Amino acid sequence: MYDRDTIELALLALEEGMTQVEAAELCGASRGAVQRWGRGLLPHARWRASGSAARPPRGAARMAPPDAEEDPLDEAERAAYEAAMNENMLLRAVLDDLKGAGSHPGSISNRRKCELGERLRAATGLPLREITAFLRISRSSYEYHRARLGRPDKYAGLRARVRELFDEGSRAWGYRTIWARLRREDVRVSEKVVRRLMREEGLSAAYNRRRRRGWSSYEGEVSAAPPNLVARDFSAAAPDELWVTDITEFRIPAGKAYLSAVVDCFDGRPAGWRIGASPTADLANGSLEDALAGRRPGARTVVHSDRGGHYRWPGWIALCEGAGLVRSMSAKGCSPDNAACEGFFGRLKNEFFHYRDWEGVSLAEFSGRLDAYLRYYCSGRIKRSLGWLSPDEYRASLGYAA
Repeated sequence: MYDRDTIELALLALEEGMTQVEAAELCGASRGAVQRWGRGLLPHARWRASGSAARPPRGAARMAPPDAEEDPLDEAERAAYEAAMNENMLLRAVLDDLKGAGSHPGSISNRRKCELGERLRAATGLPLREITAFLRISRSSYEYHRARLGRPDKYAGLRARVRELFDEGSRAWGYRTIWARLRREDVRVSEKVVRRLMREEGLSAAYNRRRRRGWSSYEGEVSAAPPNLVARDFSAAAPDELWVTDITEFRIPAGKAYLSAVVDCFDGRPAGWRIGASPTADLANGSLEDALAGRRPGARTVVHSDRGGHYRWPGWIALCEGAGLVRSMSAKGCSPDNAACEGFFGRLKNEFFHYRDWEGVSLAEFSGRLDAYLRYYCSGRIKRSLGWLSPDEYRASLGYAA
């Protein structure tokens, strides 16, 4: 869901004569969403009646306050009216400032907020306390950056590269990952500097903390359950010692997609995966077959799962027995027993899926993007626990074939 600032900016952009496509690009929203907002279909009806999204109608910024004889206002109502007029004026000034830059107000750094605030003070004559409140910057931060506006920025080049890396990481990388990426480019700078630059630029990795109840693969005790051999100890001394597996669901406007993954606990590398439109037995079996295709000869592998029906059916059991895999299973309804796989799906969704606009993306295109991301996860996604190497690089450094 888009935040209120995005919706307000889109509506003002349309009011100023921009096309839906231009407004969508300016705000970082989809054209369909902007079209709906333009028709008055806001996410919450109360936004049309109260709060900062309750903008005055077209031309209201040029209207004089109601005459006291025609429509008397008490002091509180007049103050609220003046506050709405001031906010409307500031929003229009911000829109004019951002039109050429193609920026979104939510991504403005504190330094740029200060630059913008100085222009707003000159253009509107409003006191500094109203400017800082509108821009959501503390007075101390504003004064800090204002004192440095005239000085050259010795980190200008580094600042630009940090922004580029943050965007390359789908705005999901924290300062440590970006610091490690810079070191791979032979840029020597401390973590503290990277953290400060990201804070000044307003670059904060987004994390989805809301847990949404999804579908359940449990179909009853259709066959005997093997014991829980893992007991929440997901450590492994070598590749193919311990695999964890599960299926997760993705919901996009075009429909639902399902990912079955087998993850190697040695380094978190997905050993095999399949993507499909239904959580079928073939999907689960196919991901296991892919993992077995890359398994080291002679490895004694434990494969751990939850109690979903896919892992209780004859096809899965036959695959495991035929390959010499040792089955392990979580307790009923106990997701922490399969925390390693749950964590893998959580990281994947946070970096690849959440906070993305999937409108207009077909299931086939989505599956292709997800497959490409999983390949990148193996070969390009660096991890602190692996010495800032990707799983494939880590295995190569130890003499294992990826």
